[in-house]
Amino acid sequence: MKNIAVIGAGTMGNGIAHTFAQSGYQVNLIDISKESLQKGLDTISKNLDRMLAKEKITEADKKATLKNIQTFIDIPSGVKNVSLVVEAATENEDLKLKIFEQLDSNCDEDTILATNTSSISITQIASKISNPSRVIGMHFMNPVPVMKLVEIIRGYNTSDKVTKTIMNLSEKLGKSPVEVNDYPGFVANRILMPMINEAIETLYTGVAGVYEIDTVMKLGMAHPMGPLQLADFIGLDVCHSILEVMYNGFKNPKYAACPLLTNMVHAGKLGVKSGEGFYDYSENRKAEKVSNQFS
Repeated sequence: MKNIAVIGAGTMGNGIAHTFAQSGYQVNLIDISKESLQKGLDTISKNLDRMLAKEKITEADKKATLKNIQTFIDIPSGVKNVSLVVEAATENEDLKLKIFEQLDSNCDEDTILATNTSSISITQIASKISNPSRVIGMHFMNPVPVMKLVEIIRGYNTSDKVTKTIMNLSEKLGKSPVEVNDYPGFVANRILMPMINEAIETLYTGVAGVYEIDTVMKLGMAHPMGPLQLADFIGLDVCHSILEVMYNGFKNPKYAACPLLTNMVHAGKLGVKSGEGFYDYSENRKAEKVSNQFS
C-alpha cells in the first residue's frame, strides 16, 4: 500500500496528507478548488518548516514530503489506482454520503475506504457502498502530524482483514491505533464533548468565567488545555455538530448542545478558525480572553 488518496485539504485533510507523505507514501490530495488545495499545501509547508526549525526533520525530508503530494480537483482522477482513500471532508453526513457514493463508482473493488469522521456512523456511511466490508473509520486527532492516537472504528460490516490492515498501517505511520465499535461519538468524542458542553453550561449559568473554568481544569485535573480553549481549537461548529449526532443517536438530553454554544455558532464565533470564540485570536489580542460577554 503506497498510493493513498485524501479527500479534503482543510485542517484534518492536510494534516493526514502531511503524515502519509512524510512516511513515504504517494498522496493524492483532493479538494473542490485549486485555491483550497494551495491553502492546504501552504499549511503543510509551514508545519514542515516548524519541524525543520526544531531539527526534527532535515531540508531534504521537507522536500521529499512535498514531492510525495499531488493535487486533484475531482474525485475520479484523484482516486485512480490508489489502495486507500481517507475521506476528511467537513463533518456533514449528507456530504460524506455523497462522497462515498462517488467512491463506490470510481474506486477499484479492493480499495479500502476510510473516513476521518469524528462522530458519524461508519455503518451508515458504508450503506452507500456495494461492498461495505471495506469501509472503516480512521479518526485522526488534531494536529495530525503531532498527535499519536488514531481511533479505528469498525462498522457493522467492516471485515477483520480491513481492520487489521488499517491497524498495521497506522503503526507504520508512527501512530497508536485503538480499535473501537461504531456508536455515536465513538470513544473520544462520546467522553470529550459532554465535558466541553458542561464547561460551556458552567459559563452560561454564571458559575465562573472562561479563564477560571479553563484554569481549574488545567491545574486541578492536569489537562494540557482547558475545555473552552480546546473547543475553540476544535471549532465550535464541529463541537455542535458532534453533539447533534450524539443527541440524535442516543435520544438523550444530556447530549443536547448548550444554548450558548448554539448562539455562538449562529453568530459565526467558531474559535480559532474564525478569529474569535471563547478567546480572541486576532493579531492584536493574541488569544487573550474575550472580556465583555463572558466576564
